[in-house]
Amino acid sequence: MAPSPERTPLLASDQSPDRENGNAAPRSRWRELALFTWALLATAAVIVLAVVIQHSNSTQHSSISPAAVSDSSVAGDKKTGSPSGGKRNLVFMVSDGMGPASLSLTRSFRQLTQDLPIDDTLTLDRHFWGTSRTRSSNSLVTDSAAGATAFSCGLKSYNGAISMLPNHTPCGTVLEAAKRAGYHTGLVVTTDITDATPACFAAHVFHRMQGDEIALHEVGHGPLGRVVDLMLGGGRCHFLPKGTPGSCRQDDIDVTKLAQDQYGWNYVSDRAGFDSLGMGKNVSLPQLGLFATTDVPFEIDRRNMADVYPSLSEMAATALAALEEATKDSDKGFFLMIEGSRIDHAGHINDPAAQVREVLEYDKTFNSVLDFIEKSDTETILVATSDHETGGLSTAWQAPSELPVYNWHPTVLACANASSEFLTALLLKHIAETGDKEESLLRWINDELVVKHLDIKDASEVELNSIASNPALAIQLFARMVSVRARIGWSTHGHSAVDVNIYSSGGPGTEKIRGNVENTDVGKFLRGWLDLDSEVENITKELVKKLGDKAPSQKQLERIEKASTAFEADGLAHGGFESGLYGHVL
Repeated sequence: MAPSPERTPLLASDQSPDRENGNAAPRSRWRELALFTWALLATAAVIVLAVVIQHSNSTQHSSISPAAVSDSSVAGDKKTGSPSGGKRNLVFMVSDGMGPASLSLTRSFRQLTQDLPIDDTLTLDRHFWGTSRTRSSNSLVTDSAAGATAFSCGLKSYNGAISMLPNHTPCGTVLEAAKRAGYHTGLVVTTDITDATPACFAAHVFHRMQGDEIALHEVGHGPLGRVVDLMLGGGRCHFLPKGTPGSCRQDDIDVTKLAQDQYGWNYVSDRAGFDSLGMGKNVSLPQLGLFATTDVPFEIDRRNMADVYPSLSEMAATALAALEEATKDSDKGFFLMIEGSRIDHAGHINDPAAQVREVLEYDKTFNSVLDFIEKSDTETILVATSDHETGGLSTAWQAPSELPVYNWHPTVLACANASSEFLTALLLKHIAETGDKEESLLRWINDELVVKHLDIKDASEVELNSIASNPALAIQLFARMVSVRARIGWSTHGHSAVDVNIYSSGGPGTEKIRGNVENTDVGKFLRGWLDLDSEVENITKELVKKLGDKAPSQKQLERIEKASTAFEADGLAHGGFESGLYGHVL
C-alpha cells in the first residue's frame, strides 16, 4: 500500500531504512530537536555579538570631538585623554550674555542674509560640547562678576564679586597662576577692560563697581604685581585722571602713566596705535591698548567706524600672534581670555539687530582661533562658554489679544543698519543742538532715524510720540520697534537662569567638560589643563595674607553703594545694560 500523503517525505532522500524499524521515529525526533536547539543558540550568540560590536563602535565615536569629524581646522583630531606634559596654550572665550536662543536667532539670520541652505550652521554649532549651569552663591540668576569668578577661580561667589568669595576672602585665578608658572597671559574684550569678566582674572575687589581700583590691579599696582602681559579693549575712562576729557575716575591717578613708568607697559589708544601693532608682529610686551572711552561700539555700528575702532576678531588675532611670538623660545605657552562682551549689552537693551551682528563677530573670532590652532606647532585647545543668558530671548512673540504666530522674521533685522544705542545717541545730539520738539521732532525721528536706519515705514504715532517724549528711554523703544516687527520676544532687561552652551576645539582632556556641568567645573578644568591646581592654592594663600579676610569696611561699603547707585541710574536711563555712556559712538 502506498504511504498516505501526510507521511510522504518531501524529498526522496529523506527516506531511510531506519524508518522500517521501530526505533527510527524516536531517534529522528531527538536529532531534529538537537539541531533546532543548536541553531537557536547560534542565532542568539550572533545577535549578542552584534550588539556588543555596535555598542563598542558607538562608545568610540562618542569620544571623538565634533571638530574631528566636522571641521579639519581644529585640534579635535588629536589624541584624547590628558594633555601632554610639554608646552601648551589655552584660549578661553566668553560669550557674555549669549544663550541658546541667540544661536538660533543668528543662524537663521545668517542663512537669510547670505542665501544659505537651511542645514548651514555656525562654526559654534559644529563645536558644541555641552551645557553649563550658571547660578551664583546667592542667587539663581547670576551676574557677570560671579559668573567670571566661577571661571577664574573655579568657585561660586556672590553677585558683584571680583574674584572674592562669600566670606570676603580673595581666590587665586587661573591667569595669575599661569603667569606665576611662566606662561604669558592676555585679555581681549570689546567692553571696558575693567568690566566684570576681564577684572575677575586679574583683580580682587569686593564689588565690580570698584572700577578705579580694578584698573590699578590690572596694570600691576595690586597685591601680586603685574600678572597680565597684554590687554586690548575699551575702558580708557578708568585709566585717565579725574578732570581729563574722557575720564570717569574719581581720583587724580593717571593709570596709563603709572603703567608705563612703573610697570613697563607700552600703551596705544587709537586705531593708528592699533595698526602700528601690525596684527601682532610689532608688539612689545607688556602691551596695553584702550581703544574706546567705555565700550567699543556694537559691531553693527563699528563696521561703519572701522577707521576708529578695531573689531573683536582683529584684536584676538593680534593677541594670538603676539603671544605666540613672545613664547616661541619658551617651554611654556600662553593663557588668553577673549570676551565677546557686547552680546550681553544687546540683550540688556533687547536689541536683536545688534545682537545677531555681535554673535556673528564672535563666531568669526572663534573660527579664527581654530585656524590658529590648526597652524600652531604647540598643543593648544579652545574652550568657550557664556557666563549667563541675557534678556530672556525667544524667537517667537505673541502680541496681546492675538493668536500665536508660528514664525519670526529675520528680514526685519537685516533691514536695520544701526543699533538702538547709536540711534539714541543721534537723537540726543539732535535735541541738544536744535532744541527740536513736538511735530517737527516727530518728523525728524521718523525720517532720519526710523525709516533711514531701521527701514520701518509704518511707525505708529504712539511709537514716535513715546520716543519724542522720553528721549532717555529711546534706546529701549527703538529696539522694541524692531523686535515687535520681527516677532522676537524678550522677558527681561536683565539676566536669566537659563543653562548656557559650552563649545570646544576638542583635544586632550576636554572630555571632562562634556555634558551638563557647573560653571565652576569649567574653571577647574582651565587650571587643571595647565597643571595649575597647586599654584592656584598657593596664590590664594598669598592673597589672603596680603589682603586679609575681613569684610569691607563701612567706608568701603558707602563708596561701593555710591558707585552702584550712579551705575544703576545710568543703566536704567540707557537701556538697563551693564555699561552706559553710549555717547562715545558718535
